Amino acid sequence: MPIEYKRDLDGIDWVQLKAELAGDDFDNGRTPEQYQRSFAASYSVCFALDGQRIIGKARALSDGVCNGYIVDVWTHSDYRRQGIASHLVKQILADLQGQHVCLFTDDMQTFYLQLGFAEETTGMSQVIGQWLHK
Repeated sequence: MPIEYKRDLDGIDWVQLKAELAGDDFDNGRTPEQYQRSFAASYSVCFALDGQRIIGKARALSDGVCNGYIVDVWTHSDYRRQGIASHLVKQILADLQGQHVCLFTDDMQTFYLQLGFAEETTGMSQVIGQWLHK
């Protein structure tokens, strides 16, 4: 069965998503409800599905004018190196035309460079209050 891509939240099983992420060691501690809130508040979303199984996701935050931020890019380990993450990111980028798009990655620099991103010399962040815990 070919991988399908979904651009909306209709029918997304947030409990299943949480279980898939936890099983693939990619869960940052959000509850299913928090995942749903995060995606609902996003400018653009894309899911990869193998049948009913969620095997990939990506989303973007944006002001809709000039600044976008890609977050939550994930492809299940069993499905990597098949072009799924590239497709997810390209779908999100198509919604961000004319915008300066940034992202953070710990270990996938080569992947994002191949998609046209350039390394920046300075990135800074700050956690306000208590951040999610696993």
